[in-house]
Amino acid sequence: MQTRLYYYSGTGNSLWAARQLAARLDGDTELIPLRADSTLPDSPADRTGLVFPVHMWGLPRRVVEFVSGYNGRSDGYRFAVAVNAGQVAASLLQLKELLQQKGLPLQAGFGLLTPSNYILWNGAQPEAKQQELFVQAERKLDRIASIVGERKSLPVEQGPWWQNPFLSFAYRFAFPKVAAMDKEFWTETSCNGCGLCARVCPAGNIRLEAGRPVWQRRCEQCLACIQWCPQQAVQYGQKTAGKLRYHHPTVSVADMTANQPQSGN
Repeated sequence: MQTRLYYYSGTGNSLWAARQLAARLDGDTELIPLRADSTLPDSPADRTGLVFPVHMWGLPRRVVEFVSGYNGRSDGYRFAVAVNAGQVAASLLQLKELLQQKGLPLQAGFGLLTPSNYILWNGAQPEAKQQELFVQAERKLDRIASIVGERKSLPVEQGPWWQNPFLSFAYRFAFPKVAAMDKEFWTETSCNGCGLCARVCPAGNIRLEAGRPVWQRRCEQCLACIQWCPQQAVQYGQKTAGKLRYHHPTVSVADMTANQPQSGN
C-alpha cells in the first residue's frame, strides 16, 4: 500500500504530525513538503494525505494551490489532518468542497490540536503545556492511523456550527490580504544576515538585500521567519518584541528546508 503524505509547515507542528502519522501507517509512506521549491510526484498514490496548519480559520494558499493542480485516482483514498491551536473551523469542509469540484471525495478529515505558534497573539506556551498537547496529539494520531489503515469514510471534523459561518467569512475577507501582510515585518540591528529566515520560509517569500531580509508580498503568515530567527531579530510591527519564540522542539532547520520526498517508514 503506497501512501503519500503532503505537508505544509512553517514552525514544524505539521511536519511533526506528518512524521508521527507516517510511522503509524502500514506499507510504503512518502513525506512530501509543499514548499514553493518542492518537486512533486506526477503519479497518484493509493492513499493521499494532506497535513497542514489552519491559517486565518481556513486553508493556507499553498494548500489551495496544490489541490487546484491535484489529479488523484478516482478509486484512491484521501484524508487530511488540519493542525490547529484551538479552532479547526471549517477548513476541512473547505478542502472537501475543493476536491468535490474536481470530482474527488475526501474520505476523512481530522483536526489536531498542537501548541500555538501564532506569536502575533501570544508567545510560546509553557513547556509542560506543550508536552501535554503533544501526548494528546499522539493519542489522536493513533486513532487517525487506524481509520486510514482501514480506509474508513467519515464526516470531516469541524468547529462549532454557530462559529463556522463567522470564521469562514473572516477567512474569505482575510485571504486576499494575507500575501501583502508581510509589510509589517522588520529586523532589529541584531540581525546578522545569516539568511535563515529566507531558507525556512516555505513560500519562498524572502530574499536578502545588503545582508538584510526583504519580504516579497507572497506571505502565508506562517511566521516561520520570526520563530526560527536565531537572533530573535525579526519582528512584526509592535506585536512580537519580547515574546517567547516557538518551533517544534524535535524539528530541525534541515528538516524544514528539505524540498524532496522522504521515506516515512
